[in-house]
Amino acid sequence: MPIIKDQRILENTWTFVADDAPLPGGDITVSAQRWTEDKAALSQHAGKLGVRLAPTDNIAALGEDLSLIKLIELNFPAFNDGRAFSQARLLRSRYGYQGEIRAVGNYMADQVFYLHRVGVDAFEVNHPKELELALSAFKDFTVRYQASTL
Repeated sequence: MPIIKDQRILENTWTFVADDAPLPGGDITVSAQRWTEDKAALSQHAGKLGVRLAPTDNIAALGEDLSLIKLIELNFPAFNDGRAFSQARLLRSRYGYQGEIRAVGNYMADQVFYLHRVGVDAFEVNHPKELELALSAFKDFTVRYQASTL
């Protein structure tokens, strides 16, 4: 499934691994809980590592591990749950995270512009027909009143 990264359509090379699933090869993301519980085993993984954050996950718990994490997926369980906006902003501004931050789940294309402003630089799109719509959202506004993290 393609993703939008750096305002371009690219192939997704990452796989999310459920908490009870064995680790496959390649670049993987795991839940924050699995990261905390299996950090030693995960550090032996040959591919790149990422963490998927739920809106209720505590970013501070990852603080010292952020240099090991190449991708943070911010999960939107519902489009009206905006806590991932705050998580992205905190990752970029407070924690200085330089890796990829990707929106996944049930966000709307109308939110892409604002997510990008707070530090999200990649978007997993659930429906291929929404790729172009989400991509065009980066140009929704030409005047900005607030500073961006990117």
